[in-house]
Amino acid sequence: MKNKILLIDDEKDILEFLSYNLIKAGYKIDQAENGDEGLKKLKTFKPDLIIVDVMMPVLDGIEFCSIVRSNPQHENIMIVFLTARSEDYTQIVALETGADDFISKPIKPKLLITKINSLIKRLENKKTENSILKFKNIELNIEKFQVLVDGEEKLFPKKEFEILEMLMKNISKVLTREKLLNTIWGTDLYVGDRTIDVHIKRIRNKVGSSIIKTIKGVGYKLSE
Repeated sequence: MKNKILLIDDEKDILEFLSYNLIKAGYKIDQAENGDEGLKKLKTFKPDLIIVDVMMPVLDGIEFCSIVRSNPQHENIMIVFLTARSEDYTQIVALETGADDFISKPIKPKLLITKINSLIKRLENKKTENSILKFKNIELNIEKFQVLVDGEEKLFPKKEFEILEMLMKNISKVLTREKLLNTIWGTDLYVGDRTIDVHIKRIRNKVGSSIIKTIKGVGYKLSE
């Protein structure tokens, strides 16, 4: 699957130049001509990386980046500022806002591709790291759908795997039965609390009875 890049700039010739070179390098591209339009494209296109101009009408790059970074759902998206301004102040503000890098105009194609390839590689490494969760003697690999307990692989059906994944992503939190039901089974399907209890019992049989703590009348958490 091609990595997706969203380009945001109010200059059409810049968009065409970036699109040509990035498509040639193997990336899938979408475009927006200002930050407001970029936010709409963000929801539908779901990019891996965004190249955004700093100076734009309607919503500039700094404001756009602040909005994107305020949403936890977009934490894995790389953001690169595109600017004709070379002052240190602009670069500092860009990085403080949450940008991962910046590219100065005029743009050199080889430098552009080298920088984008490097950022995409960093993003892929980050995704790989985030796909492995560890707690005590348990290792859960989200991408491989695999659970190891003391180094030995245990068979986990989908719902049990998802419950354990939620618990391991929220080690310091108590997850209510309602939260587990709504997240894993959804609100359209009626499933009683007893279903959660049965699944928790099966998980305990595989990872150890003391690993998951019951908070009476509330829900469950991993026992620290």
